Amino acid sequence: MFYRRRLFSLLSTLIITASLSVATSVSAADRTDKDGNKKARVEAPLNMAILIQDDLISSVGGEIRTTADFIRSLPNGSRVMVGYITAGTLQVRQPFTTDLDKAARSLRIPVASTSASPFNPYVEVIEALHHFDASWKGRNALLLISDGLDVSRGFDPSAAGHTIDLERAIREANSRQVAVYSFYAPSVGLTSHSALAANYGQSSLNRISDDTGGRAFFQGMSGFVTFNSYFDRLRAALNAQYARAY
Repeated sequence: MFYRRRLFSLLSTLIITASLSVATSVSAADRTDKDGNKKARVEAPLNMAILIQDDLISSVGGEIRTTADFIRSLPNGSRVMVGYITAGTLQVRQPFTTDLDKAARSLRIPVASTSASPFNPYVEVIEALHHFDASWKGRNALLLISDGLDVSRGFDPSAAGHTIDLERAIREANSRQVAVYSFYAPSVGLTSHSALAANYGQSSLNRISDDTGGRAFFQGMSGFVTFNSYFDRLRAALNAQYARAY
C-alpha cells in the first residue's frame, strides 16, 4: 500500500510538472502573431507623450485597449504622458510617469463630438512639448493621434503642411529633440466626409513627422481598421531610430 501511494504521488507530480510546461509553452505562444512571428518590442526606454484628438470618430474608442497595451509593453524606465486635445486646450490626463500601468489606465474613450473639436492640433502639440525635461536621459518621442487638419485660419488646401502653427510645432520639437510620430484617424468633422480635408490633414501629419525625425502612419483616406498595424510599425520605427543613434 505504501509503495502504491508513493507511486501515485510521483505520477501526480509528473502530471502537474507537464501541465506547467504546457502552460508555459502556451504563454510563450501568446506572444506571437497568427503566423507564428514574434511581435517586435521597443528595445530601449524612452520619454513619450501620447496625444489623442478628442473629436475623432467613435471607432477610435475601440483602439484604447490597443494603445494601453502598447504603453504597458514599453521597456522599464520609460516615461509616458497621456493628454487629450479637446476644444482648443490640452487636457493632461497623466503627467510624465514611469508607472506604465498608471499611464495606460489614464486613457479614456474620445468624446467623438464636434463640441470637442480644436481649430488645429499643433498648438496643443507645442504645449505638450513644454512638458519634456531637458535633463532626462534617453530618446524623446511624441505620438500624435489626430486628423492633422488645421483650419485655424480657414480651410486652405494650398497651405497643407505649411501653416503657421505647424511650422512653430516643428521648430519647438526640433529644439527639444523630440521626434513626432503620428497616427491618422478622421474626426467627426470635415475629415470624415471630405477626401480633400483628409488629404490636407495627412499632408500636415506627414510634414511634422518627417521634419522632426518621426514617421506618419495612414491607412488610406477613409480612415483605419485598427491601430494594431500602426503600433507594429511604430515599434519598428522606434527601434530603427535607436539603432541609428547608438
